[in-house]
Amino acid sequence: MSKFKEQRVGMLVDIQNLYYSARVIYKKKVNFKNILTEGVSDRKLIRAIAYGIKTLEGSEEKFLEAVEKHGFEIKTKDLQIFPGGAKKGDWDVGIAVDAIKMSKSLDVIILVSGDGDFIPLVEYIQNTTGCRVEVIAFKESGSSKLIEVADDFIDLSSNKKKFLI
Repeated sequence: MSKFKEQRVGMLVDIQNLYYSARVIYKKKVNFKNILTEGVSDRKLIRAIAYGIKTLEGSEEKFLEAVEKHGFEIKTKDLQIFPGGAKKGDWDVGIAVDAIKMSKSLDVIILVSGDGDFIPLVEYIQNTTGCRVEVIAFKESGSSKLIEVADDFIDLSSNKKKFLI
């Protein structure tokens, strides 16, 4: 492991993707602190950002504060509610832009999401910056192609005691 000690790491967490995967598959919550520790390992953490959605009720405030206490910078945007009641809240473009910007000064981007929409992002970073892209997600809800293109993959389902609360 020591040869990786000098790697500069950035972690980008799609909170919604993880939260709903854990809730649907296991009816549990995610341990963000352990994901950060496991993902970074003994390398140098430069930046950890967690992306969340704010609802009108604001019920996620305490949750986001808890995630922030574990060492994450929090970025939020409001849930969009369309006429007719449809709701949309995702950070895919924001995460992609941050990943591309950060990949220029990092050795490793850790993407904590199983969303297959990120496949072109992973391939772009690998092919243009030489930065490694590692993925952390639940294998059951993660895109198999995303897992395949990643330089490394940590399956959160492989150690439920560690990654779920």
